[in-house]
Amino acid sequence: MKPLIGITLGDPAGIGSEITIKMYANEDITSICRPIVIGSKVCLEDIKARLENTTLQIKSITNPEQYIEDSNIINIIDLNNMTNEDLEYGKVSRKSGRASGEYIEKAINLAMDKKIDAIITNPIHKESFKSGGYGEKYAGHTEMLADLTGTKDYTMMLVAENLRIVHVTTHVSLRHALDMMKKKRILSVIKIANEACQELGIKLPHIGVAGINPHCGDGGMFGTEEIEEIIPAVEEAKALGFNVTGPVPADTVFAMAKGGGFDVVVAMYHDQGHIPCKTIGFQWGPENKGWGAMRGVNITFGLPIIRTSVDHGTAFGKAGKGKADYHSLWDAVHYAIRIAANRAKNSH
Repeated sequence: MKPLIGITLGDPAGIGSEITIKMYANEDITSICRPIVIGSKVCLEDIKARLENTTLQIKSITNPEQYIEDSNIINIIDLNNMTNEDLEYGKVSRKSGRASGEYIEKAINLAMDKKIDAIITNPIHKESFKSGGYGEKYAGHTEMLADLTGTKDYTMMLVAENLRIVHVTTHVSLRHALDMMKKKRILSVIKIANEACQELGIKLPHIGVAGINPHCGDGGMFGTEEIEEIIPAVEEAKALGFNVTGPVPADTVFAMAKGGGFDVVVAMYHDQGHIPCKTIGFQWGPENKGWGAMRGVNITFGLPIIRTSVDHGTAFGKAGKGKADYHSLWDAVHYAIRIAANRAKNSH
């Protein structure tokens, strides 16, 4: 049976609806899964009217059991929390932020109740999310997913081509991130990285751990985080049987991973991991008049449910203009299906 996949629309003012419709129109998505959009029907209908040569039909259902098997139909669980008057592309909005949070909540509830097999999330806008009542508690998707699933140990993995990166810290200031880089957390992320690779079909992953200071501190000359926290975590991970190397200077570890030296890299903070991944996955240039194709996937590991996401933002500058690229969403669907298949296989 093809897996049931829930796709949240993200912020209605962003490109989520557009890339969702483009994916349905350009890829045979229903041949590999049973996709259900979780969002607002008016958002899809508005984008459909703006795009040329789109014959897709948009049908509302109230639960996944009502899924309609037809490649020309987009099944949507319509939360009916937006109107045409509310829809303003490219603008921060309390109404859009609230709607995006409600899409996530609905998807999590369906996944926790085992009504769907995985969640794929379109991007939210942090400012709108906050004004909509969610941002005071959650910095973004990842923290909301962890809280609503009761998960304590989790991490974000970014994937672009053969580069896989997990994070010790994410949506905190760099100064705060330094305080959070403790042995216990680093060891926990090494363990999750190992399990994540196995869920992706890599049986014996080689894990590279990035340093935080220049030259990994050069024996304490440029910082002591490696000596006090990272090296003890790596040594304990080795003692537990993990195939782990580190700390490796951050200016070389990602190049090594891209060349096949590591199956996954443990990055210490948000931008340390995001920069190499987006450098590979995102295309920018005059020929595109700015941003072109965007590849890459964001996966949250450690949760009791499967969640993948696009690895880009709401792109307010492109929203509603028909210029957004859908390939990151398509990649996210493939990874969700891959993880779901491996989990099903391992459960037997």
